[in-house]
Amino acid sequence: MGDLAVDSDHAPSTNDSQTYHIASALHARAPHHVSFQQLWETKWKAPCSMGVYPFMFGTISDFQPVIDTMTAAALKEPYDWDEYASMFFPQAFKLAFTAQQAEQDGEREKACEYYLRSSALYRIARFPAPRSPKQLEAWNLGKQVFYKGASLLPNPILPISIPHTHNLPSESSTIPASFLCPPANHPLPLLIIFTGLDGYRTELAVWQSPFASFSIATLVVEIPGTGDSPADPSDPTSPERQWSSLLDWIAAQPTIDQAKIIVWGFSTGGYYSLRAAHTHPTKLLGAVSLGGGCHRMFDETWLRNVNNLEYPFDLAHTLAHKFGYGNDLDQFIKEGRQKFSLVDNGILDKPCCKTLMVNGDLDEIFPVEDLYLAVRDKDGKPRANKEFKVVKGRKHMGEPESFGIILDWIHGLWGLKEDLGEFKKGILGGLPFKPKY
Repeated sequence: MGDLAVDSDHAPSTNDSQTYHIASALHARAPHHVSFQQLWETKWKAPCSMGVYPFMFGTISDFQPVIDTMTAAALKEPYDWDEYASMFFPQAFKLAFTAQQAEQDGEREKACEYYLRSSALYRIARFPAPRSPKQLEAWNLGKQVFYKGASLLPNPILPISIPHTHNLPSESSTIPASFLCPPANHPLPLLIIFTGLDGYRTELAVWQSPFASFSIATLVVEIPGTGDSPADPSDPTSPERQWSSLLDWIAAQPTIDQAKIIVWGFSTGGYYSLRAAHTHPTKLLGAVSLGGGCHRMFDETWLRNVNNLEYPFDLAHTLAHKFGYGNDLDQFIKEGRQKFSLVDNGILDKPCCKTLMVNGDLDEIFPVEDLYLAVRDKDGKPRANKEFKVVKGRKHMGEPESFGIILDWIHGLWGLKEDLGEFKKGILGGLPFKPKY
């Protein structure tokens, strides 16, 4: 994995000079911020055609009529989120109706596919976060059709409500999650997936069936300020309460091997998996932070520029919403680092479980400098139990190479008997969505 000496040229400076590895790219404007048509043509059309993030369970034929309507309407930033979301509803309704008819006719496989395809439309309708009434409606409808479809999979993915026993009175008493534990005659390893800023449990569930094929249980749960997380997003101590409740529930599950629990956080979820590695180290065998930040993600200079960069929409405002500040970006910038930095609050100085950090060196969502801050202490010395890999020439999360790096690491940590090549091929091969109907 990472050699600190090799990558020392990219380490953060000791002062807060607001300089970044991506240099002048910080002040550029990506083409997809010009209009929705440009977003589709330059950023989204290709992944939609492949059925990969953020178009899990989606097909380009399902989306094209919506794209044509949005292009004709000349939608562009700043978006009216109700108007934006509404344009996806007719097609989502249509797909859900086809699924319902197929289910009534006993065509289980077809119904499953069409429910999941409908959920993909609702997902992009509420993307990147439900910040308007219509987007909130899309989130709720999307959950309904997703779980209808997921319940019809060969290995059904079911919604569960985990008791939030460590909650405050102001927080919900349950933690909604997606759980898949394949049948076995012995306790299984568990992979906990922490979702990201915009990828919730209804889409990161795409990883669950592939892991189930290797007799690995999965639990997908949303991070504070996203989806249905009960944690107070503005309270920096709320993640610890949510994870304590989650891990207490896991400890009571006889189907889970308590010595083989790994958490994998995606993007903003990587911030939380890195945090959990230090706040709950004895409960976890390992933690993976994929593309996660820890400190400089809260820099004012960074947040003042990222709305124009790699993220498809207004990243800074979406983060402000996620951390409990609503539309008040200025207040988030003023308070965010002091409240949430893992460096300033001393969390990174605590003992941790084995931790892997992976990112692309050209990340324009969270600065790669945060990876180096996480693996070194204030004196520049390597922090214990940390491994890292920087994927050169890649942007956020270092995709697609990062997935193979992580699967290699967790395969070794779990000591799986399956051939590593077959394991990686089996997991990654199950991710792209390929419609049958």
